Amino acid sequence: MKKSGVLATLLPLVAADSDAANPQLRVAFHGDDGMMVSWNTFNHVPRPSVFWGKSKDHLTNIASSAVSVTYPTSTTYNNHVLIQGLKPDTTYYYLPAQLNEDTCYEPFNFTTSRRVGDKTPFSVAVVADLGTMGSEGLSTSAGKGVSSNNILRPGEKNTIDSLISSMPEYEFLWHVGDFAYADYWLKEEIQGYLPNTTVEEGYKVYESILNEFYNEMMPVTASRAYMVGPGNHEANCDNGGTTDKAHNITYGLSICMPGQTNFTGFKNHFRMPSDVSRGTGNFWYSWNSGMAHFIQLDTETDLGHGFIGPDEIGGTEGEGASPVNSKMNAQVNWLEADLKAVDRRKTPWVIVGGHRPWYLSYKNVTSTICWSCKDVFEPLFIKYDVDLVLTGHAHIYERQAPIAEGKIDPRELNNPTSPWYITNGAAGHYDGLDTLQSPRQQFSRFSLDTNNATYGWSKLTFHNSTHLTHEFVASNNNTVLDSATLYKSHKCEWLER
Repeated sequence: MKKSGVLATLLPLVAADSDAANPQLRVAFHGDDGMMVSWNTFNHVPRPSVFWGKSKDHLTNIASSAVSVTYPTSTTYNNHVLIQGLKPDTTYYYLPAQLNEDTCYEPFNFTTSRRVGDKTPFSVAVVADLGTMGSEGLSTSAGKGVSSNNILRPGEKNTIDSLISSMPEYEFLWHVGDFAYADYWLKEEIQGYLPNTTVEEGYKVYESILNEFYNEMMPVTASRAYMVGPGNHEANCDNGGTTDKAHNITYGLSICMPGQTNFTGFKNHFRMPSDVSRGTGNFWYSWNSGMAHFIQLDTETDLGHGFIGPDEIGGTEGEGASPVNSKMNAQVNWLEADLKAVDRRKTPWVIVGGHRPWYLSYKNVTSTICWSCKDVFEPLFIKYDVDLVLTGHAHIYERQAPIAEGKIDPRELNNPTSPWYITNGAAGHYDGLDTLQSPRQQFSRFSLDTNNATYGWSKLTFHNSTHLTHEFVASNNNTVLDSATLYKSHKCEWLER
């Protein structure tokens, strides 16, 4: 694209680096008429700007902001610009002004969320625990101690490949925690997968893995809304729980650097629509699309895990921080208010996503099950008739029966009064899948773990106001290995108007 005089004045100088050709574009829904556009540059941008329009040949509108943020160890700045005044379910073309001058970019495009109450069927992709693929993450080889079941076979597609090839089949991507696994850098070095470096220089390896992840994801995230929530690997920097037995050292929080703690990168990289839904930062918020109301919850901060203080989660580590003063019950109070306000005549389906599960046939239950989450969230899910709860954290796939207070709903998927629970943390990262206990819990209905050596993602299809299908899509060949349909007798007056 030939730069106009205005465009040329808005473009900053950027460093000559291979990453400069990939601006890590990410878009996200922002209310009924907005879309947040985010991208990365090597330098601070005083006035991030996006040209946009309904035709790629006529980007006649411009949106700008003053948000260009970073943190001490980051190699890039995250720029965020909100485009408003958009029509629902409409495709727009856009191009950030501040991209690499040496690369000729064609305008990108996104499609806005469906009008609230739109009864047209649609599908959504959902992932958790999706890490970097390739030479710095999951590949056809691994370091010492990684099971042969947990590496890719030669020629096998990974989950990012699968999501890219399946893009026509879903309208947006929902990622419920654990992104690049950049904090695994030390484990990968100790196991001989990555070259050794000093701890002091470790942040460079961390940032390299992080940038590679967002580069790999860009074919999806530049055109499909990328809705996200926090996981433990955005905060606790456990380096994969690695122990160097030769030196009797366990590597963990003691060597974490800025960018690896307190959700720093997560807060900088994204701008979720919490201001529209009265939530908090990228941590808890909600949005609507068509016949569904989606809720992203935070299982990491104010429920006793101790990663950060509740007063810190609203701001960023970089410029433009907006601290939020919240109390320990802030999320629960918000959740009840949000659920109470849902108009089930327009959005009959209510879907909740959070990182940590509490119903699971997991082998290492103590370190995985979030009982505090169950204590505070489950009563509200039951009270307000939440339809489906999606989690990750355990690197397995398990579809459970609808459950309330530990009891299996006798109706199963035929109009249950209890929430349906599904855990899918099998998207794939450096050291792969985990092990489920045998025999499974009584509520288990279908499961896959390291013994099946299959990575995959979830696809939700909203057929109408009464039928919702969940599918586990195997990443290696895009086949469906598990499918189940929930029937709920939602009363939807809006469908008859």
